[in-house]
Amino acid sequence: MHTKEEKMEAFGRLLDIIDELREKCPWDRKQTNESLRPNTIEETYELCDALMRNDSPEICKELGDVLMHVCFYAKMGDEKGEFDIKDVCDRLCDKLIYRHPHIYGDTVANSVGEVLQNWEQLKIKEKGGNKMVLSGVPTSLPTLIKSYRIQDKARNVGFDWEDASGAWQKVKEEIAEFEAAVTDMSKEEAEAEFGDVMFSLINAARLHHINPDNALEHTNQKFIRRFNYVEEHSIKQGRNLKDMTLEEMDALWEEAKKNEQ
Repeated sequence: MHTKEEKMEAFGRLLDIIDELREKCPWDRKQTNESLRPNTIEETYELCDALMRNDSPEICKELGDVLMHVCFYAKMGDEKGEFDIKDVCDRLCDKLIYRHPHIYGDTVANSVGEVLQNWEQLKIKEKGGNKMVLSGVPTSLPTLIKSYRIQDKARNVGFDWEDASGAWQKVKEEIAEFEAAVTDMSKEEAEAEFGDVMFSLINAARLHHINPDNALEHTNQKFIRRFNYVEEHSIKQGRNLKDMTLEEMDALWEEAKKNEQ
């Protein structure tokens, strides 16, 4: 791969290009933190899509787009005299060193769990010990990921099941409560119970070291592949899905499943 000098040269080239675009391009010149934010969100999701597909060329491309946004925000910060890309890098490096005392200090951490516990305690200490444990979970996170992060942060301070068996028992309890709510309670109560079911399932997945967001996305993609197969073959038969029976569609669905094996 490339040398450190080559990497630094490429990064410098990117900064020079952003400087020039900010000066000469009408679109780039008019951007603000607020106007660029939606694009940043879109680029982040496009990177996530590439990561889910494990598509190395696309990952490389999308990482470049995200990096461009990081540098662009730093450029705008520099223009306002607030911070520049050096400040961004320095603060990140300082934080990484501070939060890895088992590498740069005398702390001992022999497992991933110990590293994460140290990380959370150090984050709280950075705020003078007054930071609430869950305050670091961004409010704008997608709800499924937010639930996972809430539970993970609680685990880092010892608030967790000892093993997955307790979590699975909780799942069963919540499903029973949801079933009762659907039958006997209001829509609002049933919705609340369903939320508890989802939260408990995410918790059980976490304890089995399964990322629920990744798992659900894999299932989404699987459903899309199989449904597309059903639709494509209905078209080949000169038929419309609306005119097919459920049994006919299910037969094509089973064909799609068999072809994936």
